[in-house]
Order: sequence, then C-alpha cells, then structure tokens
Amino acid sequence: MARRGGKLLLVAAILLLVIPSAAAENAQVNTIQDIFRHLRTCWKPPPPAKARPLDITVVVSFNRAGNILGHPRITYESAEASDNDRLQYRIAVMETLQRCTPVPFTDAMAGAAAGRPFAIQFRTRKTSPPTQERRV
Repeated sequence: MARRGGKLLLVAAILLLVIPSAAAENAQVNTIQDIFRHLRTCWKPPPPAKARPLDITVVVSFNRAGNILGHPRITYESAEASDNDRLQYRIAVMETLQRCTPVPFTDAMAGAAAGRPFAIQFRTRKTSPPTQERRV
C-alpha cells in the first residue's frame, strides 16, 4: 500500500509541474506585460557548454493574429560576448520566437499590439553585486 501511495505522489508532483506551464502557454495575452511573460515561458538559453551567459535584446513586432511581422532585430548583446556566444544566443532567441508564435492575443490586445515594436530582453548573466560606498 505504501508503494502505491508513493507512485500517486510522484504522478501528482509531475502534474503540478506540467499543468502550470501548459496553462501559461495557452493563456490569452491581454496586456503588454503578458506579451513579455508569454515569450519568457518559451525562453531556453544555450547550455553553458555551448556559450557563456549573456544578455540579449530583440525588437519584434506582431500582426493581429500574433505572428511575427517583418524581421526580428537584435539590438543589444553583452559587450564581452565572443562571436560564438552571440551566435548561440541569436539562435536561441529565434527558436524562442518560433516556439511562442503565434501569440494568443485577446481581440482587444490584438488591435493594440499589431505593428508595435516590442523590445524583449533576455537576461542570463548574473548581475554584479551593488557597489558599496566607502567613507573616508
């Protein structure tokens, strides 16, 4: 009987992990913040073995149906990144956009978002600790 309870607990834990992510992916996008949240649910940075962490920003626009309008444009990458790091992160960003589009806009948000450029930041670097003032 204890074994059956253990299996049930394992199944319940797996469902708790799967259901929120599925709900987040299927949730209607109704605000600008929802657009950013939706895209971040699809973000998978390259593994550390392939590239060092960096910050990257892409500017992208969508049509009313939630598909990408035009071509996404990388507007920022961490300065210290190597060419390989940049390439790996650019690929990861484009794969994220493929996984997350079309964006499931509500009717109201579709009209508001259509054609507007959104700068989406993907931050993977650890921020440096805040500097402390030194008193003389």
